[in-house]
Amino acid sequence: MTSSSWADFRTAEPAFAETVRQRFQLYKHHVLATLRKDGSPRVTGIEVDFRFDELLFGMMPNSRKALDLRRDPRFGVQANPGPDAEMADGDVRISGRAVEVTDPRTLARYVEDAKPPEPFHLFRAELTEVVHTGLEGGDTLIVQAWRPGHSLRMIRRTNDDSPPT
Repeated sequence: MTSSSWADFRTAEPAFAETVRQRFQLYKHHVLATLRKDGSPRVTGIEVDFRFDELLFGMMPNSRKALDLRRDPRFGVQANPGPDAEMADGDVRISGRAVEVTDPRTLARYVEDAKPPEPFHLFRAELTEVVHTGLEGGDTLIVQAWRPGHSLRMIRRTNDDSPPT
């Protein structure tokens, strides 16, 4: 499956990328899904960081999620909906592959800029899909989806679109 950096996504769909970034920056903590050794999902809390034109994940050393990503880099991250979630802000999720950052200069730059607790693991996101779901006019569900190499797709659904029961 084709993947893309955050910078490439931002270049391809600047307005959509800004909506996604702003939605993640509403809250500090989000939800990360990784794959356990046996292939079952693991869901944990995570802070996301938009820095150096990258989407970054910092983790405690040898945390389960870091070990999961080292073994199988596939992930999904869901933006925190907040305490009184309203679909007006929408629901945002990103899927992709996490690439561990090991370059000493990049890590030093991150430490200088972000000042994370040390030691830590740092992963850079390679995106395979970005989805924003929200409401329009209170009764129309809008789903926007982007994948590398494709243009932004928009799907509108109303209650009238529901299959008969």
